[in-house]
Amino acid sequence: MQLSVIILNYNVRYFLELCVLSVQKALENIDGEIIVIDNNSSDDSCAMIKQRFPNVKLIENTANLGFPKGNNMGVAHAKGEYICILNPDTVVAEDTFIKVLAFAKKQENIGIVGCKLIDGTGNFLPESKRGVPTPFVAFTKITGLYTLFPKTFGKYYAQHLSENETGKVDILVGAFMFLKRDLYNEVGGFDENCFMYSDDIDLSYMVLKKGKSNYYFHETTIIHYKGESTIKDGTYMKRFQEAMNFFYKKHFKVYFLFWVFMKIGILFFSTVKMFQGTPSRSFRTKSSPEYFILVSDSDASGEVLRDKLENQFKKLVKRQLITKSFAKNAKAEILFDQNNHDFKTIIKAFETNKNKNFTFKIIPKVSDYLIGSNSSNDRGEVVTIEAF
Repeated sequence: MQLSVIILNYNVRYFLELCVLSVQKALENIDGEIIVIDNNSSDDSCAMIKQRFPNVKLIENTANLGFPKGNNMGVAHAKGEYICILNPDTVVAEDTFIKVLAFAKKQENIGIVGCKLIDGTGNFLPESKRGVPTPFVAFTKITGLYTLFPKTFGKYYAQHLSENETGKVDILVGAFMFLKRDLYNEVGGFDENCFMYSDDIDLSYMVLKKGKSNYYFHETTIIHYKGESTIKDGTYMKRFQEAMNFFYKKHFKVYFLFWVFMKIGILFFSTVKMFQGTPSRSFRTKSSPEYFILVSDSDASGEVLRDKLENQFKKLVKRQLITKSFAKNAKAEILFDQNNHDFKTIIKAFETNKNKNFTFKIIPKVSDYLIGSNSSNDRGEVVTIEAF
């Protein structure tokens, strides 16, 4: 088997459904498998997987075992030569795995491959590629030196590469990590002493210490509805601080100056993450779109869906093909009907129409809800499509 896709889920049933739909399409021409590990979700994630995706291998845990242990369990059941650690709040394109697999096979001494991540608004997520967060690198981010002098102090977000340039990087984000299963096992997988938050940094660094090369691969883009898997509250801050302590103590010799940098870095990152995670109001209240645009090809079903949405939102719902350009300067919510359009086309539309006063939602195939997020910091939202 070529590839095993490992998806660890916790209480994000609708995002998980969208994710698995996209992965299923992306594996159609690959000898692969999907493994979902559920960390004791209280929603109906497991029931949904059993009903809608009976061929998916489902592991049901009776407790929340954390990100490292959950993923390690998934890899232990994997049969693929390669594995992909994938967040449940992501959407991949139909050719994502084909492209990444071809790239990985061409490289010598390959480590982990990451790809281009965008948020729910179509904007690039800089954490797609990073450097090792040593205390000094953290300091350059805290002081803003990395923005003032990116060539000299741009290591935090690996600014030696642009978002549209493939190349070697140190650290990749845990939302998408593609590597050989044997290499994963060789470095011991995710360190289970770390509950979450520095696990991807640690795994990337362990692979580097094996003499392997990690790569950022820009030729495929996926959506990452950042923040959807984690509630950012006081518990989040505590765990984030513990994670940074874990990484520094594991990999660096501690001395006083290092300790000072570490404490400053922990305070900065945890504070920023707390503010970023503040829940926002409903997208209809926050965005106040003037109207909605339903992107759908099918005349019959598209019109029925348009009428339902217009009745529900009490606002005009225009319908058009995805090949047409959207009206400029219009405050509109664009709704992509995935029954008619592939994920690659939808992802491209996100990127093409970013920062144009639009917000985006996807209507997954054979479903009755809209799903999406309006910023890289907001948690995503699910809106049920009501019947007449």
